[in-house]
Amino acid sequence: MLIRHGVTRWNKERRYCGHKDIELSNEGKSQVKLLSNRLNTVRFDKVYCSNSKRAMQTTRILFKQTRIIPNQALREINFGVLEGLKHEEIMKKHADIYKKWLKDSFKNNIPKAETMNVFKKRVEGVLGKIIRSNSGKTIAVVCHGGVIGIFVNGILKKRNFWRCVPSPASITIVEYGRGKPELKTFNDIEHLKVSDE
Repeated sequence: MLIRHGVTRWNKERRYCGHKDIELSNEGKSQVKLLSNRLNTVRFDKVYCSNSKRAMQTTRILFKQTRIIPNQALREINFGVLEGLKHEEIMKKHADIYKKWLKDSFKNNIPKAETMNVFKKRVEGVLGKIIRSNSGKTIAVVCHGGVIGIFVNGILKKRNFWRCVPSPASITIVEYGRGKPELKTFNDIEHLKVSDE
């Protein structure tokens, strides 16, 4: 099970947040508590997470008594010169490179950023190791939208990375049968749809 961390202030402000170490907002903590109620019935053999603050905070709320295995390779993509900027700020400072990058993130690079191909290799490498060392087990990996997006993108063999980025505090489930991945659930946020009754 791949779990995206809860929402942060930067997510709400629509700022690019990759390697910047931003904490969960109060809303993000509330989202994760709702998710925690939903996961109470699931028994995980191991829990891995990105070592970013927002992922670590999410993991601690979800898995209080469980041993957590942090891994730096599960961090979000480094957005380079776009880090911390909103769309309108990017359009003022870096419009040309940004438009090209949005059109094809695999061919066009952002200055000082991790390239999409390097990011893909990093994510597939770390998740591949986790999968191989936990055959037949139920694993939780708490990480980032981009990490889940690039992994799902690879399973579906798509090039449109942006369509594969899930919402904060969402669940994505990948099952392995005969060594092949199958996307069972993507971007499940039912737990966040609190009734108005």
